[in-house]
Amino acid sequence: MKTLINPSEEQLADLLVRPGIKTDDLEKIGRDIFTEVGKTGDAAVKKYTWYFDRVHLENLRVSPEELDKAESMIREELKEAIRQAAGHIEAFHNGQKMKKCEYLNEAGFRCWMEVRGIERVGLYIPGGSAPLFSSVLMQAIPARIAGCRRIVMCTPPDREGNVNPAILWAARYCGVTEIYKIGGMQAIAAMVFGTQTVPKVYKIFGPGNQYVTAAKQLALQYGVAIDMPAGPSEVMVVADESSRPGFVAADLLSQAEHGKDSQVILVTCCPEILPDVERELERQLAVLPRREVAVAALQYAKFVVMPDIAGCIRVVNEYAPEHLILCVADYKKYIPDIQNAGSVFLGNYSPESAGDYASGTNHTLPTAAYAKAYSGINLDAFIKKITFQEITAAGLKYLAPVIMTMAENEQLFAHKNAVKVRMEDK
Repeated sequence: MKTLINPSEEQLADLLVRPGIKTDDLEKIGRDIFTEVGKTGDAAVKKYTWYFDRVHLENLRVSPEELDKAESMIREELKEAIRQAAGHIEAFHNGQKMKKCEYLNEAGFRCWMEVRGIERVGLYIPGGSAPLFSSVLMQAIPARIAGCRRIVMCTPPDREGNVNPAILWAARYCGVTEIYKIGGMQAIAAMVFGTQTVPKVYKIFGPGNQYVTAAKQLALQYGVAIDMPAGPSEVMVVADESSRPGFVAADLLSQAEHGKDSQVILVTCCPEILPDVERELERQLAVLPRREVAVAALQYAKFVVMPDIAGCIRVVNEYAPEHLILCVADYKKYIPDIQNAGSVFLGNYSPESAGDYASGTNHTLPTAAYAKAYSGINLDAFIKKITFQEITAAGLKYLAPVIMTMAENEQLFAHKNAVKVRMEDK
């Protein structure tokens, strides 16, 4: 772990650069897969599923029988945990529904806005060593609340052609309309073009590895929207003398175990806590089942010491972390100063894992400094806002001089004429 004490602006900028990912090869692979899926559909999807996942699939869609079997395999304890988490997530996202927006002018015109759910959305749920059934909740629940009519989910199968039963049970519980046993770039391509089995969608959501991320970026070039750019998962902990070293270490490890490329940073104005945090990291690592993954991520972990909390917040806003844990005394005082972060966790008893699973906020968040311009997934991500206007003859007469003057000065005379002919109509 690299430690930097009171870094200069130049040192800090270098320290906070994310590791680069070579994308040239990924883009070429993605284009080849997209081209083939676009031409041959299911055949290409099955071909690449064998190539990448080493499984031959007869049917890409998960059957009702498979869903029933998955339900019988899930312990009631886990079902109840998912139900409770889903309740909190649903309540939080229900509160994001747009209030009525209308402008009424007494001269004779009105404008208003109405909301429509995106008709077809595609959800990508990673499988692999850590099947993220929690991501089903985070995507499917707001999609359902938004009124999306078709909620399509893709998730990779195991070597036997099966999907993790918790993912299937969560998907059925949350209202996913159809599930496909497809992962990686071929899953994104299938949702971009549509195949004989998989429907084309209008927007794709969800986290994934560098291949999935590259494919989502490529989807934009084919007219399919995505939730946000994504990269390796990140956490930044800001700590002071009030922080508990064991809690800080646990939060750093909870992110490090996501993947070997996870980004883990501790920023503090209290260097005295660093030795205790390091001891706690070693102690907790010793019993961590995903120790190998966490150790690899911690090789690139960084400790930054700043002179005060204000300096720590400057680091936060420059880095723009996916997850920020503000574990300092009087944390409420600093909330207005936080400009760039995906999701913020306040105090000693707000671990990042609460947001990952059960508190109600969404865990699909911007990484790679995109928090400077992007929000995490929320209800707005699944809706479109359509504006309407209704203008009476009197209202148009009132607006006509403004419209015609502006149109003439932009030299758009047909625009001017569209008003003029109405004013001359008897």
